[in-house]
Amino acid sequence: MRPDSGSWAGVAWRRLRQLSPRRSDWSTVRPRRDLPAGFMVGLVALPLALGFGVSSGMGATAGLVTAVVAGTLAAVFGGSRVQVSGPTGAMTVVLAPIIATHGASGVLLVGLLAGAILVGLGWFGAGRFIRYVPVPVVEGFTLGIAAIIGLQQVPAALGQSVAGEKVLGTAAEAALQWTQHVSWAPVVVSVAVAAGILVLARLRPGAPWALVVVVAATLANVALHLGLTDIGAIPAGLPAPSFPSVDPATLDSLLLPAVAVAALAALESLLSATVADGMSVGQRHDPDRELVGQGVANLVAPLFGGIPATAAIARTAVNVRSGAASRLASVTHAAVLLLVVLVASRWVGLIPVAALAGVLIATAVQMVRFSSLGALLRSTRGDATVLVTTALATVLTDLVVAVLIGLVVAGFFALQQASRAVRVDQVPLDPTDHSDEERALLDEHIVAYRIDGPLFFAAAHDFLLELANVGDVRVVVLRMSRVSVIDATGASVLADTVSRLEARGVTVLLSGVRPEHEKVLRELGVHAQLAHERHLFTTTPEAITHARLHAGRVAHDPLQSVPADR
Repeated sequence: MRPDSGSWAGVAWRRLRQLSPRRSDWSTVRPRRDLPAGFMVGLVALPLALGFGVSSGMGATAGLVTAVVAGTLAAVFGGSRVQVSGPTGAMTVVLAPIIATHGASGVLLVGLLAGAILVGLGWFGAGRFIRYVPVPVVEGFTLGIAAIIGLQQVPAALGQSVAGEKVLGTAAEAALQWTQHVSWAPVVVSVAVAAGILVLARLRPGAPWALVVVVAATLANVALHLGLTDIGAIPAGLPAPSFPSVDPATLDSLLLPAVAVAALAALESLLSATVADGMSVGQRHDPDRELVGQGVANLVAPLFGGIPATAAIARTAVNVRSGAASRLASVTHAAVLLLVVLVASRWVGLIPVAALAGVLIATAVQMVRFSSLGALLRSTRGDATVLVTTALATVLTDLVVAVLIGLVVAGFFALQQASRAVRVDQVPLDPTDHSDEERALLDEHIVAYRIDGPLFFAAAHDFLLELANVGDVRVVVLRMSRVSVIDATGASVLADTVSRLEARGVTVLLSGVRPEHEKVLRELGVHAQLAHERHLFTTTPEAITHARLHAGRVAHDPLQSVPADR
C-alpha cells in the first residue's frame, strides 16, 4: 500500500520515484548506434582506467573495477542518457594523499561518505544550482577541458612515456624527448586517426567512424609491425568484493576529504552532463538524478575494491561523437571492459596507443563549438573575459578552482553591469500600460510579459523557464524596453525559451529591444529562434496588433501549429 500523498512519507515516496530509474529511460535505445559507441568508449576507457588506477595508488585493477561498477550504476541511476562515468585524473589527484595516509580502508570510507553526500544533494534538489553557472563559464570550462584532453595525448602521439600531474609540463617534456629520438610512426598514426575521424564525421555524421578508424589502425599496426602497442598490463580477472576494516577514529580526519571528493564529483559530473547536452540534439539531463546516480556509484564501487568515480568528460564526449543515443552505450562500455579483462586482453593488446590518442585528439576538437565561442567573444567584453579566464584556469589549475574563478569573474561583471544600470529617472506614465487590457488579452490566447531590470545569469532562469511552461496561449509578447542589461547567459536562456515555445506552436514576439541589446541577441542566436524578423517590433501596441491577427488565424484554423506568416 502506498503512503498517503499528503504525509511526509507520501512526499518521500514521490521524491523517490522522481529519482529512481524508469522504463522511459530506455525509450531512446538504438542498438545500431549504442553498441558501436559503447564498444568505442570501452576501448578508449581501457588505458585510462588502468592509468588512473595506478596514479591513484590503488593499482590498475582498482581503476578497471571502478570503470565497470561505477560506469554501470551511474548509467542506470544517473540523469543523463549519454554520460560515461569512471576513474578520472582530477579524482586521482584528490585520492592520492588519502590512499598514502589511510590506505584502502580510507578509500572505502571516503567513497561511502562521498556517495552518501551526493545522494543527499540529489534528494534535496541541489542539482538545479548548476543552471546558475553562466554560459561563458561552461564554454570556457569546455574549451579548457578540450585543451587538457589534447595535451594529455601528446606523449602517446609522439611515442614517449612521460608521467606527471601537469599536462603542460608532460607535453613539453614529451616533445623534448621526441626531438632527441625522432620517431614518425606514432605521429603519423595519431594524425591519421584524428584526421580520418574528423573528415568522415563531416561526410556522414552519427556513424561510428572512431571504431572503424581504430580497427584500420590496428590492422595496419599488425601488418607493418610498427610496435605501437603499450596499454599496460591487464589483470586476468576482477577481484572478489572486499570489505576492508574501518577505524571509526579516522572518521573525523576523512570527513573533509570526503566532502572534497563529493564536491568534485558533483561539479565535474554536472558540468560534463551540461557539455553533453550541448553536443547532442535534444539531450536534457536531470541534474538531481545525476547526483543520485553518482552517489550510488561511489557507494558501491569501493566495496568491490574500486575508487571514487565521477563522470568522465573525455569519455562522454567520445560516446556522444560516436553516435550514442541512450544509456545502453554507457552500459556497453562497462561490459566491454569486463569482457576485455576476462577473455579478450590478448586482442586489445594489439591496439596502438597512438591510435587511441588520435581518437581523443579528434574528440577534443569536436568538443569545441567554434561558432558559440566566436559569438561569446563578440557579444560583450565581460563574457569574453569570463570565457578566456575560465579556459586558462582550467588548464593551469584544477577543475573546481577554475569554475570558482569563472563564477567570481562573471559575478564581478554582472554586478558592474547592474550598478551601471541603476539610475533614478522621472518616468512618465505609459498610456498604453493598462493591466486590464493585458488581462483581457488572455481571453484571446495572448499573453504579454514585461521584463524589467537586468537579464543576466543570476536572474534569467527563474522567469524564463517558467515562461516556457505557459498554458493555453497562442502568442507570447515579450516587452523588452525596460531591460537594462543582457549578458550571454540571459540571451542563451531566452533563445532556449523561444525555441521551446515556437516548437509547441506558440508564436513569440519581441517589442522594444534596445539597439545595444539587439547585437547581443543576434550574436547568441535569439533572432534565429524567432519565426522571422517581422516578429520584432518597435512598440508594444504594434506587437499586440500583430498578435491579435495571428491568434485570429489560428482560431479559424485549429490544426495550424506554426505561424502562417513564417
